[in-house]
Amino acid sequence: MGRISSMFNGLARSFSLKLRKNNGRALSAREAVEAMAKEAKKNDLILRSSGVINVDGSNNFASVCSKRGEKGVNQDCLIVWEEFGCQEDMIFCGVFDGHGQWGHYVAKMVRESIPSSLLCNWQETLAEASLDPDLDLQSEKKHQRFNVWKHSYMKACAAVDQELENHQRIDTFNSGTTALTIVRQGENIFIANVGDSRAVLATTSDDGNLVAVQLTLDFKPNLPQETERIIECKGRVFCMQDEPGMHRVWLPDEEAPGLAMSRAFGDYCLKDYGLISVPEVTDRHLTSTDQFVVLASDGVWDVISNQEAVQIVSSTSDRAKAANLLVESAVRAWKRKRRGIAMDDISAIVLFFHGTPSSQQIHPVTTLK
Repeated sequence: MGRISSMFNGLARSFSLKLRKNNGRALSAREAVEAMAKEAKKNDLILRSSGVINVDGSNNFASVCSKRGEKGVNQDCLIVWEEFGCQEDMIFCGVFDGHGQWGHYVAKMVRESIPSSLLCNWQETLAEASLDPDLDLQSEKKHQRFNVWKHSYMKACAAVDQELENHQRIDTFNSGTTALTIVRQGENIFIANVGDSRAVLATTSDDGNLVAVQLTLDFKPNLPQETERIIECKGRVFCMQDEPGMHRVWLPDEEAPGLAMSRAFGDYCLKDYGLISVPEVTDRHLTSTDQFVVLASDGVWDVISNQEAVQIVSSTSDRAKAANLLVESAVRAWKRKRRGIAMDDISAIVLFFHGTPSSQQIHPVTTLK
């Protein structure tokens, strides 16, 4: 598809969705993005299973692993898209944790929809920003870059949730998914979180030790601002007697569905009672002290602390095995700490910020069953 030239100085090495001719018909923005995804897949730039992705010359190296738990089909899924939107300095990563009878279908649909919707909205937002006569892109570059991504994420998540509600073949009334995604653009990362998966950064402190910095909130129903919103919408938050400390969201007059998170895609039975799919969007400027970020479903964080995760990843000299090692460590921790409780699905992406000198694309590793 070729490289896409810059559109706006000072804001981003932007992505101009050129309307290409296809049988005499101009492609829509969505069709152009879908064409980009197909081209990226053909060039081994998209990874949707356990393995690694590292493009020669890139500053990124991603290790990915997912393991099915003991509750049935694996409802976790992941994606890494290098050269996101045909931009050499961008990578997209996402972890999706489905729940409910149709949760695995919902998670996969959101995984496929979010990147394309985000790119479409990013392009539109950039175009709108370039037409604003009051916008000084040079003096407000950092602030405006974040606002563009935040606005794009908000629109994309709203569009995807609406698409799910109208889906004819997937029942999303009592099923849904979390979505934790990041975009690395140059030396900045933009994080969008819906649900209770978590992103943890590993950075080097002044004394030379590697420390964990949590980048996201776990959107559980007992967070004060989440509880307040749910109660204002007539929903209820409480723990069952046999689950002390496990707060869930309930309908006003029924002991159902008992959702263990306060934000999710789908779950339309609760959307009128305080459950939302609005992401929390944050950013961070990367420095030479920042080493990698871990994105993982709650199957990891239920039994592994932030600092333990950083130590586990940093303990191996083989980056390709980083996510696999973290997932296997979580499996052992489940058996040790939660005997008698069915193990959750466990998934992780480890994105290293400094590329390796070796030349490689995608290398699958054995998927944990």
